Amino acid sequence: MCIGLLTLISARGQQDPNRAFYRYTMNLVNPAYAGAEGGVEGSAVRPGAELGVNLRSQWANVEGAPESQSVLFATPMGKNVGLGVSVINDQTFIENSTSINLDVSYKVQLSELTALYFGIKAGMSSYDANLSGLETFGIGADPSLRNINGSFKPNIGSGALLQGGRYFVSLSVPQLLSNDRLEQEDGRATYAAGKPHVYLAGGYDFALSSRVKFKPSTIFRYIATVPLSVDVTAAFSFNDRLELGPSYRFQEGFGGLFIFNAVNWLDIGYAYEAAFNNEISTQSQGTHEVFMRLRP
Repeated sequence: MCIGLLTLISARGQQDPNRAFYRYTMNLVNPAYAGAEGGVEGSAVRPGAELGVNLRSQWANVEGAPESQSVLFATPMGKNVGLGVSVINDQTFIENSTSINLDVSYKVQLSELTALYFGIKAGMSSYDANLSGLETFGIGADPSLRNINGSFKPNIGSGALLQGGRYFVSLSVPQLLSNDRLEQEDGRATYAAGKPHVYLAGGYDFALSSRVKFKPSTIFRYIATVPLSVDVTAAFSFNDRLELGPSYRFQEGFGGLFIFNAVNWLDIGYAYEAAFNNEISTQSQGTHEVFMRLRP
């Protein structure tokens, strides 16, 4: 457990969580999705408001392991403007952060089925760390950390989305302002400036028949001084009711997901991931993620 915490603080402490349902929660990282017609489903889906909930529990059965809860809402506001709101709470061993953001997007129609969206994100985040918990793991604390609890920081971000009838390409930096967080160095916890996250994602829907679609997608996440994170998902959709397929995170883990359209206005999904790291895999029961989307 001690090694796991040291690894988390040094290698993951400044990273936002990965999500298996990244294709359906893109509003969290790209404000251009706010109000986009059909989100990542393309122009075939009628425009309208969407409410999503995403719950992720990483390394289940490991005490204090990362957990993330997200709520996102987006709706078109007129012909070319979209509005969105997102709330994210992340818990990582002794750290807890909460952010609230407002998204505004603007659409430029390029052709009948192709549109380019630009988005701006603005909000506020809070950060707390239980410094007394460091003693449990034999980690010293820098004296400057005494004022870390309860700090509030502003945030701005931006993004762009190119959307066609069957494809999407997304590029975004959801947090341009630096938010200080913990970092472990030589067995001591210190303040460190958070690094901007750059997300590049894309996907294409292949119609294999009138009832079956193949929907591959991928997302790249770049953070300075941290290895590039790459997710690939190969999902199949049946009658627009059930979607399932395997997923792979380069050099980190693999898993699978499914989404069930219970009724026209409600989607429910579940994803499971197993880590390649032997130490983590032997101590945990995998990573679990639940997704729910409502379209009023």
